[in-house]
Amino acid sequence: MSTPTADIIDLLAGIRPGDALDTVRSQRPQARENAQRSFEALLEPATPGDFPLAERYAVALFVSRLHGFATATEFYSDLLGDEAAGLIPAVTEAAAAAAATGPFGRYREPGLEAESTEGLRWVADTRVAEGLGIRLSAALAHAHLLVVRPREARPEALHTLVDAGWGPDAIVSLSQLVAFLTFQLRLAWGLRVLGAASVPVGAPGSGTATAARASTPTDAARASIAEGV
Repeated sequence: MSTPTADIIDLLAGIRPGDALDTVRSQRPQARENAQRSFEALLEPATPGDFPLAERYAVALFVSRLHGFATATEFYSDLLGDEAAGLIPAVTEAAAAAAATGPFGRYREPGLEAESTEGLRWVADTRVAEGLGIRLSAALAHAHLLVVRPREARPEALHTLVDAGWGPDAIVSLSQLVAFLTFQLRLAWGLRVLGAASVPVGAPGSGTATAARASTPTDAARASIAEGV
């Protein structure tokens, strides 16, 4: 296990010290610190307990691949490679088979049934499950449920995890990890999009005033990001 020194969201978003988006994030220092502490608690805990680091990194790699986020995929693949490199091919294959456009699923609430949509309900096939093991196969199927069909996340869905050997504390940590990763990846992706949309001062065809406005996110963009930075 290695203790990260860099802000992970900044790393995934490609934000460098002094960038316009670094200034935006610095306006919410507590939110920034909490996000980093969540990463450390869920992915670099001092005492992993019965949810070992290899499984945590495998789930993170799987979720980053479901989101199609190449930078995050590379980052979490490196972490998993340091702990259990032999799992990378199986996790990669699982994510490719589980890829889906979501969210989708069935509503139970009266009046919403007509808005239910169908899609892939993924579980590891026999060959992939052999590479992952029963326990990790169940964890990735649970992650797929939470990421792609969250409206179907119900208590009975936990039975598969229990049957695969997951205890109550580990199930809570697993669900917290997936929720955090979804937040982290979407925020980092949004920040990357905003950063790519900025126009450098002095760019051809841009006046000083225009470039100055474009090189910094708009007030509306700041307000949108401020909810999660």
